[in-house]
Amino acid sequence: MEPTRGMTRRRLLGAGAVLGAGLGAGALLAGCGGSGPEGAGAAGPSGPTGPPQGGGTLRVGALGKAAAITRDPHGTQSNESDYLIIALTYDPLTVPGSPQTVAPRLAAKWEPSADLRRHRFVLADGARFHNGAPVTAADVAWSLRRLRGTPSGAARLPGVQPGGIAEDGTNAVVLTSDYPNADLPLLLRLTTFVLPRDTPDAAINAGSVPGTGPFRLESYNAGNARLVRNADWYGGAPLLDAIEVRIFTDPQAMANALFTGEIDVASNVGPVAARTAAGRDGVQVVRRPNDSALPLVMRVADGPFAEPRVREALRLAVDRDALVAQALSGYGTVANDVLGTGDPQYARDLPQRRRDLDRARSLLDAAGFDRAARYPLVTCEEAPGQGEAATLIATQLREVGVNVDVVRQDQGTFYDQTWLKAPLYTAYWGTNDSVTFFAGKTMASGAGQNEAGQADPEFDAAYQRAVAFPDAAARAGALRELQRMEYERSGYLLWGMADGVDLATAKVGGLPRLAGYGRVQLERTWLAA
Repeated sequence: MEPTRGMTRRRLLGAGAVLGAGLGAGALLAGCGGSGPEGAGAAGPSGPTGPPQGGGTLRVGALGKAAAITRDPHGTQSNESDYLIIALTYDPLTVPGSPQTVAPRLAAKWEPSADLRRHRFVLADGARFHNGAPVTAADVAWSLRRLRGTPSGAARLPGVQPGGIAEDGTNAVVLTSDYPNADLPLLLRLTTFVLPRDTPDAAINAGSVPGTGPFRLESYNAGNARLVRNADWYGGAPLLDAIEVRIFTDPQAMANALFTGEIDVASNVGPVAARTAAGRDGVQVVRRPNDSALPLVMRVADGPFAEPRVREALRLAVDRDALVAQALSGYGTVANDVLGTGDPQYARDLPQRRRDLDRARSLLDAAGFDRAARYPLVTCEEAPGQGEAATLIATQLREVGVNVDVVRQDQGTFYDQTWLKAPLYTAYWGTNDSVTFFAGKTMASGAGQNEAGQADPEFDAAYQRAVAFPDAAARAGALRELQRMEYERSGYLLWGMADGVDLATAKVGGLPRLAGYGRVQLERTWLAA
């Protein structure tokens, strides 16, 4: 749900939001249970062999809806097609990476203060906008302040107030946090796009602003775009001459366009389309485990699910294996109610929740839950399998007397009326490689993307303890305690992790393999002659 309201939320976190360097093969991380179809990751050819070749135009399909299009890099990017275009055109300070979860981008390096309250980010040598102007600390500071002023700015720059953003000479910025935070560079991934200082909003919304990224926007038409190589990119000239992005509203239509040769890559096409592609000659199936979290959000601030025993009952009432098998067609793994399953310090020793209908009914009885009432479960079919999961969950909950009616909304209505407000709804997040990423952005009191309305001072303190340690070994105990509290107290019912699935023709080489929005970083992708 990167991995932007749509994009920072997710994917994002997006933000998916949300999106990483993604140039190397990611490790296949073990799940908490369940497994995908045998051989699903190896269907079709593996891509061209031999050294990468330069040149050619890559045609990429990405999901989106015309009504949700945005051109603003700091805006609400609900469309994957929008984020792809923006991420190729503009650079954030940092991106996800492997084996480290945060990698340099426009910020070549960073230096924390001894108390972890301040981080100094040094810009990459030779970074220039597409019009040739050098990128300066003034551009970065202005961009971050603009980002901080958006409705979701507090979530994109957690713990950093506008006054905590300062230039340090011409090639560095210093960010000061309200509390010690070793993870601040990680929290800046995906959405800290840099624009020229003092750019008018009208120009930004028109998409006419020069970026710093590996590709330069040449033309744009209703969500479809052509981008050409930025030969002077500070990260090294991309291999492709150009990338053409085509917007699709339906995953299967996008897959069919690949089968008929209209596009070369179908990005994040989902499990159903993956099954249609399995074994098809000339089609690669790129499978990225731990790609997307598909949680149910139960509001803890007020309403029928504020009672902890009710939330526990719902967690015990769902059949996670059936959800993975049916909603994800087996392209995923069972999850255990803690976001950030790809984190190297993910707490795999927490007891895996399994279906227990008797215990669920007992908890509902003890809580005095009103079984006569009907409860809307609102879903937005933002990710493949999300709507199907809502229908299955509603059926499963009826077995313990919780009467749920599935309500489907378009993305605009969902984010305006439901997200952050409704008692019960589905969510979608990508780039699931950090527990603290989600804790700080979605569960800390006052977080801009606090989906369940959680206000738990003990959880807040546990989060701040976890990010106050400078290295992974030192924080292990605090991070384990943070995850235990999320497992027991949060408003999330995270039943499964969806595999990311991209389809590509056999001539496409160097596709990203990182989970989440690492798939948008295509500067080392190439086409065989």
